[in-house]
Amino acid sequence: MRKQSVFLLVLCSFLSIGARAVDNPNLYKVTLVQSAPGRLLDLIDLYKARAAELKQAGDEAPLWMRHSQGDHWDLMVLFPVGSYAEYYQPARISKRQQAQQAAKLDEKFKEQIAWQEDLFAYGPPLTDLRKAFADGAFFHVEMFVALPGKFADLYKEREMENAYSKALKQPENFIFVRDQGAAWDIFTIGVFRDLKHYAESADALPKDQEAAAKTAGFEAPNQIGPYLRRFIREHHDTLAVAIK
Repeated sequence: MRKQSVFLLVLCSFLSIGARAVDNPNLYKVTLVQSAPGRLLDLIDLYKARAAELKQAGDEAPLWMRHSQGDHWDLMVLFPVGSYAEYYQPARISKRQQAQQAAKLDEKFKEQIAWQEDLFAYGPPLTDLRKAFADGAFFHVEMFVALPGKFADLYKEREMENAYSKALKQPENFIFVRDQGAAWDIFTIGVFRDLKHYAESADALPKDQEAAAKTAGFEAPNQIGPYLRRFIREHHDTLAVAIK
């Protein structure tokens, strides 16, 4: 009986994640990197060269940002994959390999990266993400590991916070759901024009914050954080800026 209960719990977790993939089938390879000491600018130049290499191979150019404060990574790079079936077509693999061999960047990356973490995640449509990145230059990234059995609750909480932001006429977060790779179950990216734009929600009148919180399903604005913490084992925050 206990084994059956565990099996059902695991199955439900997979079904929940799978449902999110069906709802939002846009796949991204997400890379977090920390540069070797003193090599960040060199690493940025390498990723610019990698973007040109991918374009030559017929892949989509990545989107990226540079850490400002918070977590220890220096760069977050989002490579649009589309789907596994598309990304791993033999012809596309061959083109990528040819471009990589011609550019000879792999060894240079190894020399300039001190730490790296990768995951495949389902996220928003690429057109929406590109438009936001084109209009914004400041990012708020939140990364979460859910408590056992709390993935669906965490995802719902992220949607509730988006409803809260929308009610205050603030940008909503883009939500990404892990498929495989690093430990993060969900991460979100908020895109803003600048730091001032990011801080504008704090200027909302208390009555407007109260109304927005209740509309979104929270008891009150000061209960948003405590409510989130019911569902998470780990939570990292990062502020980041656009790379020119």
